[in-house]
Amino acid sequence: MRIRRPQQIQARPYSWPHDGSLDASNTALVVIDMQRDFCEEGGYLSHQGYDISGTRAIIPKLHSLVHHCRSAGLFVFHTREGHRPDLSDLPFRELFRSRNNVSGLGIGDRGPLGRLLVRGEAGHDTIKELYPVNGEPVIDKPGKGAFANTDFDLLLRTKCVRNLIICGVTTDVCVSTTMREANDRGYDCLIVEDCCAASHENLHNAAIETVRTEGGIFGATAKLEDVLNGLACYA
Repeated sequence: MRIRRPQQIQARPYSWPHDGSLDASNTALVVIDMQRDFCEEGGYLSHQGYDISGTRAIIPKLHSLVHHCRSAGLFVFHTREGHRPDLSDLPFRELFRSRNNVSGLGIGDRGPLGRLLVRGEAGHDTIKELYPVNGEPVIDKPGKGAFANTDFDLLLRTKCVRNLIICGVTTDVCVSTTMREANDRGYDCLIVEDCCAASHENLHNAAIETVRTEGGIFGATAKLEDVLNGLACYA
C-alpha cells in the first residue's frame, strides 16, 4: 500500500518529515544492529559487562514497527556490526578498547555465540524475532555508522529514499552515529524513541535529547504510537 497525503508524523521538535514528503516511495525504515551479539547472553554486549534486558525489552515494539512499515510499503533495511574473520578491517585501538572490560574479552575473541562481532558467527546474525524477509537489504558495517565503508548511501539513492525512520541499538552509539552520518548526507531522520535502547538509560535519554537540540539538529524524535498513527492514516 502507498502512503497518501497529508504526509507527516507527529514528532519533536517538528512534524516529520519537515517538508511533508512522507511517502512509501521515498521513506525507509532502518533497523540498527538487532543482533544476537547485542541482544543475547553470551554475546558481545554481555561480555562488556552490560545488562542486556534493555536491548531485549524493545523487541516487541520493534516487531510492531517493522510489521507496520512493511504493510505501508516502506523500504526496510537492516544493519549488522561486525568484522572480517581475519580482523583486517579492525583498527588496533578498537581491538584494545573492546577488551578494556572486566572479562578481558573483545572483538574476535571466542564466546558462547562464536567469535564476538565477527561476520559469519552465530552472534553476528540478526535475532530471529526481527529477521529480514526476502528482498530486505542487510548492511554489514565494520564500525558504528551504517554509511562509513559500506554501500548504504548508494542503495538509498538508487531507491530515491530521502526520509529515514531509525530504530535499534544502541541509541548512543550505532543509532546516533548512523543518524548523524545520514543528516550530513541530506536525509531527514526520525528516531523512534521507544524502539531504541542503550547500555544505560541515561545514555539513551541523553542521545535522544541531543537530537532535538537547536531545532532538531540531527532530525526529530517520536514514540512508536506516533509513528503507527501516522502510517495508519495513509495506509
